[in-house]
Amino acid sequence: MNEYENYLQFAKEIANEAGKIMKKYFSRKDISSYKGDKTIVTLADKEINSYLIKRVKETYPTHSVDGEEEQFGESKYVWVCDPVDGTAMYARNIPVAVFSLALVIDGVSTVGVIYDPFTDNLYSAIKGQGTYQNGERINVNDYELEDMKGVCHFDMWPEAQYNLFPIIKELGKKAYFIGLGSIIRACTCVASGEFILAIFPGTTHKNCDIAAAKVIVEEAGGKVTNLFGNEQRYDKSIKGAVISNGVVHDEVINTIKKYLEEK
Repeated sequence: MNEYENYLQFAKEIANEAGKIMKKYFSRKDISSYKGDKTIVTLADKEINSYLIKRVKETYPTHSVDGEEEQFGESKYVWVCDPVDGTAMYARNIPVAVFSLALVIDGVSTVGVIYDPFTDNLYSAIKGQGTYQNGERINVNDYELEDMKGVCHFDMWPEAQYNLFPIIKELGKKAYFIGLGSIIRACTCVASGEFILAIFPGTTHKNCDIAAAKVIVEEAGGKVTNLFGNEQRYDKSIKGAVISNGVVHDEVINTIKKYLEEK
């Protein structure tokens, strides 16, 4: 295996262990609490984040970790992790939650894995080498918003950086929108052709939510930018994200710009 294949294998090993931890705590009571931004953190989040730091220190000691719950080191090689995305659902015993891990090199998402332990679906990608779901190549769809063949997703929460509701109201005249409960799970649906689009409002440190999705969706033929159509680094906070099949991307960005100004 080459260097990047080794990184991917490492990420898959972490994902497998993360899935076991998620299942261990699932359905247990009193595993969650609220953070300062009014989002939920669970014991699973904390244990997975700590496990990742331990493994990176052992295997890639010159690399750093940017986990949603804990960070380690400083390097151009950054393992960006959301231990449990969909925490609000997970904490309420609803199995819509995934693990996400990306290797970001100089701000660029280069290797990514997303694992859903409840369906045992592992999504993976290396930049330039395509996207795979359990070893099978997958691709985005080519639907327009008006086709009504695919579903669109949006996220909102009290401390979100941007208000998406006016955008969803306008785009919702053409397309069917839902809130799946996990932005990263929605991104896998874009990559596999089930969804057309996912829109994420962002806030401080939310690069953890999109870093793996960036390489996974784009290697499946889609497009991922910030809310205003621009590229962004994934080793620091981001300005939201539009994750699409590529076909609808410009239309969505133009609609967003009618209602929002870049902060």
